[in-house]
Amino acid sequence: MKRGKEVTEMHTKERFPNVISAGCLHLQNAALVIMLTLLVLVFITLTAQPGPAQTCNQQPPRVVIDWAQFHFNPCHTGFNPYEFVLSRTTVVNLRPHWLYTTGSYVFSSPAVANGVVYIGSDDYNLYALNARTGALLWKYTTGSTVRSSPAVANGVVYVGGIDHNLYALNAVTGALLWKYTTGGYVESSPAVAGGVVYFASWDNNVYALNAVTGAPLWRYTTAEGFGSSPAVANGKVYIGGFDNNVYALNAGTGALLWKYTTGSYIYSDPAVANGVVYVGSYDNNVYALNADTGALVWKYATGDFVSSSPAVANGVVYVGSGDGNVYALNARSGALLWKYTTTFVVLSSPVVANGVLYVGSSDNKVYALNADTGALLWQYGTGNEIESSLAVANGFVYVGSADNKVYAFGL
Repeated sequence: MKRGKEVTEMHTKERFPNVISAGCLHLQNAALVIMLTLLVLVFITLTAQPGPAQTCNQQPPRVVIDWAQFHFNPCHTGFNPYEFVLSRTTVVNLRPHWLYTTGSYVFSSPAVANGVVYIGSDDYNLYALNARTGALLWKYTTGSTVRSSPAVANGVVYVGGIDHNLYALNAVTGALLWKYTTGGYVESSPAVAGGVVYFASWDNNVYALNAVTGAPLWRYTTAEGFGSSPAVANGKVYIGGFDNNVYALNAGTGALLWKYTTGSYIYSDPAVANGVVYVGSYDNNVYALNADTGALVWKYATGDFVSSSPAVANGVVYVGSGDGNVYALNARSGALLWKYTTTFVVLSSPVVANGVLYVGSSDNKVYALNADTGALLWQYGTGNEIESSLAVANGFVYVGSADNKVYAFGL
């Protein structure tokens, strides 16, 4: 660039010696105009609505940040680093903004994309609701209850059904694009990464399908089924099984890389951060495993089973337990930092945004806690237990409840 600039200046001086000063001024003005134009184009790009779903290590370059799949991203960290409206100061002013009543329990967790909330219900439907008003945009009826949490990518919504199917629906219209039938319940929430949708079934298989066509790419078979959902990070798929094992599979081929055996079956969905896999087990423990080798880094014993999925943010692991507590553990050592006691089991998976931890409990309440100290900032009582995990996006908190309702809280 420097050499080219010098050659251009030399030829300019030779051909236009009398106007060189004015010429340089015009060139500077032109350069300024070009620079301003580029800045405007970059701003437009940054604020544009999203295309592909984000990966774990490449955050989406935009101002409006969606919560497009379970626990925010394919790594399932449960951490939204782009929420700036809700904070420790403002969260005390959260109020119900809207609620939508379905025909049965809502155990599915919401996904939020392009101004729409997608969530399943035990009334067999997947719902698409306006994120600001709660108005019904469309619903799709499956053959059974929908407890899987949807994932949204490239204009498609993916969700599993207890009727053994994984569905791919047009995100705008709800029209069926394709479905893939397994041999068992699909309670697992799909993860979408790199043009592939990963999920598991009670038929003992983990599946990888082409996200556009639904064509099978590979499957991995174990001795028992899966209620856990896969996390995808750095070319690997991590998932826990009913056979007590945590599995690491090659994301491209499905080949087994390693497995780690816990003391009981695993419903918790793994979270992957900084080279470590965090997952809970029904043996009452939270495990931290080396993501490359499966070696145990640490484990922490709670007072009861752990089916809640860990969230990881700013060097801390947050997880709920059947003993009614939400735990905050040092991500490196597993040391207890704090715990907050609800009045019943915590099946919901915590999420973190802007210094606030959000979690539901089977005591029917939604909690917002200071992520550093565990101090209570806000709570709200629904009409039944909350197993659904929350989504926090663009100044709103969304969650489902077993009182048949979907809630949106705002300031």
